[in-house]
Parts: sequence; structure tokens; C-alpha cells
Amino acid sequence: MLGNMDGLRVLDLYAGSGALGIEALSRGAEHATFVESQRGAAAVLRENLEDLGLTTSATLAIVPVARARGALAQDAPFDLVLCDPPWPDLDRALADVWRLLGRELLRAGALVVLEHPARTALEIPRELPFTIDKTRKWGDTAVTLLLFSENPEELPN
Repeated sequence: MLGNMDGLRVLDLYAGSGALGIEALSRGAEHATFVESQRGAAAVLRENLEDLGLTTSATLAIVPVARARGALAQDAPFDLVLCDPPWPDLDRALADVWRLLGRELLRAGALVVLEHPARTALEIPRELPFTIDKTRKWGDTAVTLLLFSENPEELPN
């Protein structure tokens, strides 16, 4: 669904075990930065990166997404953002994502892949320079692809 990942800089938010970012690295991404606030999950993620020999092409930030901006600056700008926020608190999690993502962290044309419940209509704040490219649904899960532009007038309607 995402195509070629060669040379991309990837940001994996709410990373959990790191499966999404690790998959991006296995498909040619240059670097992946993982954000995970739960220490247990971060420990599993760190172990996964070590076991797969990916520590030199990955950064792990053990911090809530809401406070991750400072930890991400050194690896930015990102070409691809993978985001699987916690569904039980989706509104708060998405608010944190919207506050985090912007031109300081994203390259023009970046793609944001957002997993969410299929029954949830995804609402992007109008002031943010994102447009929905497509949404795919599988059972109770949906994945929406968003395009980022520093100049909202460049976005397709």
C-alpha cells in the first residue's frame, strides 16, 4: 500500500513493539525514530531492534507523544509517519498527534499513515496542512493516508 521506502526517514508514533517502523526499515527506510511512552513496550522494542541488528538505523524516544517534539528534532524531517494511537483514548491521542506534526518535523509531501477504528470518522483540524489521500478498511480497523504540505494551497482538493 505504501510502495517504495528506500531512503525514507520514518517516525513511528505509539510504537509499541516497533513492528511498523521495523517493517519500514526492512523495506529500505534509511532511519526510523520510535516514540513509545510505556517502559515495558519500549524495552521489548529496544530488544527487537537489537535482535534484528537495527540499532544503528533507529532511535527510541521513551516519552509521551504529547512531549516528543524535543526528542524528535535531531532526526527530522520525516518523510513517513506511522501512527497507531490507543483507541480507548483516541480523541486525546489524535489531539497530541495534531499538535506534534508540522513543518518542523515533516518534509513537504510527507505521508502520515494513521490507524483508527473503522467506525470513527477521522476529522483533521482545518488549520492543519493535511489532506486525506485515501482510507482503507478491514473489519473494525481503518487506515487513512494523509498528505502533508507546508503550503496548503499545494494540496489536492
